[in-house]
Amino acid sequence: MQRRILKAVGFNRRPSFCFSHSCLLALFFDVQMMSRFSVRSLSLVLIVVCLASGASDAKGQGNENQTLPSWRDTETKAAIIAFVDSVSRPDSPDYLPPEQRIAVFDNDGTLWSEKPFYFQLAFALDRVKELAPQHPEWQDQPVFAAAINNDVESVLKGGEHALLEIVMATHGGMTTDEFEQTVKSWIESARHPGTKMLYKDMVYQPMVELLQYMRRHGFQTWIVSGGGIEFMRPWAEQVYGIPPQQVVGSSIAVEYQLRQGQPLLVRLPKIDFIDDKEGKPVGIHRFIGRRPIAAFGNSDGDFQMLQWTTAGKGPRFAAIVHHTDKEREFAYDRQSSVGRLDKALDAAAGHGWIVIDMKADWHTIYRK
Repeated sequence: MQRRILKAVGFNRRPSFCFSHSCLLALFFDVQMMSRFSVRSLSLVLIVVCLASGASDAKGQGNENQTLPSWRDTETKAAIIAFVDSVSRPDSPDYLPPEQRIAVFDNDGTLWSEKPFYFQLAFALDRVKELAPQHPEWQDQPVFAAAINNDVESVLKGGEHALLEIVMATHGGMTTDEFEQTVKSWIESARHPGTKMLYKDMVYQPMVELLQYMRRHGFQTWIVSGGGIEFMRPWAEQVYGIPPQQVVGSSIAVEYQLRQGQPLLVRLPKIDFIDDKEGKPVGIHRFIGRRPIAAFGNSDGDFQMLQWTTAGKGPRFAAIVHHTDKEREFAYDRQSSVGRLDKALDAAAGHGWIVIDMKADWHTIYRK
């Protein structure tokens, strides 16, 4: 599909002469009207119409250049625009009704940065320090002691088990409302240790534009991430324009309780669902109920989501955000412990997936 779109687009500029819609109207001027004009008068009419058309075309071209303005005019941008046009334009042979225009996006490394480690881990580590006075026993537990002392390297060396231990201790035991408020407070103030930017400002401007562009063309845009669903929902609408009901992610168990007659949902220290790798198509099926026609990811954790999306019938589109810009963001892929991109990068060409080169394809990195 992508190759056909690129070939159809041809990546050619519109000729500068005035054979536009207005000129064609002039050329097909009503025969009866033509009889009332001299050849010279008709020529003047054609010139005026074409000049006006040229001005209109120039204006239209300017508007076209404003589509995805943070993207460079590369084949990647052309392919995205061509796909969106092909499925949303009513006279297109690939037209799909709005209810079928579903696009899914990974979050970490696809919509915002993920280095030196996932931002939700930064949230969990901050929570450990905040809760430490209530848990003196943590000083005797290596993983928690490392977190309290800002020894992130030792925490990461503990692997998935250590990370889950921290998440369970810091994310469980609260009501859903309490957790939501805690996340909101954190996202408004927490800063990246390297860039010193607010985490919520380390969102990719080109991807924000892409989300908006697709929604203008009748797409539903969903987050499908390995991150915690209740970690993302409190701020996803403010940052991405994606409402909480269109966020799919990993989750811990939640229990309904009555406390002093008040109904509450309480988060339990127990994993309910992991929305990563093979879990992503399962999460899409469970929460969306329809196979997407477009998917965007950045790592091997997104491989199955891209594979599932493009295996469907009809027009399909998939893209991988490749981190290639060490000057403006980070450069990593195959050897990275966070956001590793190896298998999916090798498979991209064979599946027809677009590889978005951050350095080559994006004018701007972070949200303005």
